[in-house]
Amino acid sequence: MSRSRVAVVTGADRGLGLGITKRLLELGWDVFAGSYLADWPELTELRQKEPKRLHIIPLDVASDESVQAASRAVGGKTDRVDVLINNAGIATRYPRTIHEEQVEEELLRIYNVNAVGPMRMAQAFVPLLRAGSGKRMCFVSSEAGSINRSFRDNWYGYCMSKTALNRGVQCLFDELRPEGFTFRLYHPGWVRSYMSGELNTEGDLDADDAARMAVAYFLRDRYEGPGIQEEDRLVMRDWLGREWPW
Repeated sequence: MSRSRVAVVTGADRGLGLGITKRLLELGWDVFAGSYLADWPELTELRQKEPKRLHIIPLDVASDESVQAASRAVGGKTDRVDVLINNAGIATRYPRTIHEEQVEEELLRIYNVNAVGPMRMAQAFVPLLRAGSGKRMCFVSSEAGSINRSFRDNWYGYCMSKTALNRGVQCLFDELRPEGFTFRLYHPGWVRSYMSGELNTEGDLDADDAARMAVAYFLRDRYEGPGIQEEDRLVMRDWLGREWPW
């Protein structure tokens, strides 16, 4: 395998994850793209264009076995990962309120993917990230997870899962920052994607445009001012660069 930079992207079949994968390839990265959908053609078509640098791996972040298998597959092709991008996420199709039945199975499924899934990925890929030059973990979060700023009065499962994700990333930050790991916690805006299972055509941002902004933030150094690095505190920023309290 080449000595170019190496990224792992979850939820890469479509939407924002596919856009992130395409943008990284444009920038010359080798990409391991986590694929959950067996019959979604766009990622396969992209590999035909980039057969040497795009590696598709089956990946269900809600499954311990799948995540461990993905880690072994990546480790069989490279000795390091520079950036891990935790993008995979789901939301309910229904804006459930406290006046509607909260289906426990639905709440737990969303939590398992959105909050526990990225922790599975972090645990499985820490050894490869330690060997990389970037040691960077990126997490796609949401304003829905902000206790201080979220405007939502429904979507309990999605909001709760993103708040839990943010806290989990803080734990990772506290544990791994002393080793030189760096972190990106990111709110991508309202993207036209498939997060609820069907294409949302009402979003403000095209997936490819949103991906370009996301990748720019994931890969750049962060600064509060000239010569002052921001890496020693965990920050959530959005697609416009604004900091969100969480």
